[in-house]
Amino acid sequence: MPKETILIVDDEQDILELIKYNLKNEGYSILTAQAGEQAIKIAKQSLPDLVVLDLMLPGIDGFEVTRYLRNAEQTRDLPIVMLTAKGEESDIITGLELGANDYISKPFSPKVLVARIRAILRRRRNESKQAREGIKQEGDLIIDRKRHVVTLEGSAVDLTLSEFELLCFLADKKGWVFTRGQIVDAIRGENYAVTERSIDVVIVGLRKKLKNYASAIETVRGVGYRFKE
Repeated sequence: MPKETILIVDDEQDILELIKYNLKNEGYSILTAQAGEQAIKIAKQSLPDLVVLDLMLPGIDGFEVTRYLRNAEQTRDLPIVMLTAKGEESDIITGLELGANDYISKPFSPKVLVARIRAILRRRRNESKQAREGIKQEGDLIIDRKRHVVTLEGSAVDLTLSEFELLCFLADKKGWVFTRGQIVDAIRGENYAVTERSIDVVIVGLRKKLKNYASAIETVRGVGYRFKE
């Protein structure tokens, strides 16, 4: 089975070569770019399966590249893993809000980056099947979207609409980090009149009802939440 193609975008040659070396060892096909405009051009022409994108680039930065890719029809669903120099919360939140799927802070472990990429691509391959079936299972936790039912160890879990939609949203993108704003937009629609902090209240209630599976919903400090891989 041929491996996917990954576009690496970083203006630091040593970082770019480090990532390239580790991903090639995993069998991935690699494309590279060292500027934002070049990254957009390659992404449009080659349609890679994933982009590893540094935020600090000459010309247009990683934020603008992300915005462009998310607004273009052919690259709208392209997974993006952003690299942040300092791991600053404001940069991470901005990148996620623009549509990045995950982030890695420099300095980083190549093994961790490869694992994150592998997980994202695996989830992407499974998403279409899960969407058709409408059922997701994590151990003894079963989420049935079509029937609007969640069962835990064989017993139905009584969830509010917000709790159910939030659980489905996070579970569908297992391992991806989402800000509170993104969660609000996903479960209530854009510009819904609710504070982002109300998501924290929904999370608390949902964790109580999930009992032993409460830890499946992880808090990413200063950023938001994700469903644990």
